[in-house]
Amino acid sequence: MQKAPKFRLETCFDFFLMVLGIVITVVSIDYGFGSLERPGPGLYPVFLGAAIAIFSFFTLLADLRSEGGRSVLDGESAKTFAFMAATFCLWVVAMPLLGYVTVTLLATYAFCKILKLEGWIKPLAVSGGTALFLYMLFDYWLYIDLPRGILG
Repeated sequence: MQKAPKFRLETCFDFFLMVLGIVITVVSIDYGFGSLERPGPGLYPVFLGAAIAIFSFFTLLADLRSEGGRSVLDGESAKTFAFMAATFCLWVVAMPLLGYVTVTLLATYAFCKILKLEGWIKPLAVSGGTALFLYMLFDYWLYIDLPRGILG
């Protein structure tokens, strides 16, 4: 006889993310995809929403199939998650003030340090490369204006 799956907070959150991904995908379809030369406002959100829904679905399945009753987030993992969430919130709040590239550089560096990437050269290289790549992607290749902040 099979045991009934135990519903934990992670299970509810996975389900919520899956539904959110589906909603983002459905709502974004109405925005239009545009063309390859001039992508429309719905192109990125559709792919992002679909990715969120698909990954959440597989995470939900893995969580329902797991037999362990322990929570995925122990004390250290919960602390890491809280710092990551706080960094992301600060990234959103500081973006209009400091601009996309600067805030992305700082947030990516903070993410690297929170995840315990050793030294300061590797996190700086990762954050600098990430900020440069995203700047080139959005500003030069896709011609999407990014928030510039007070530094222009």
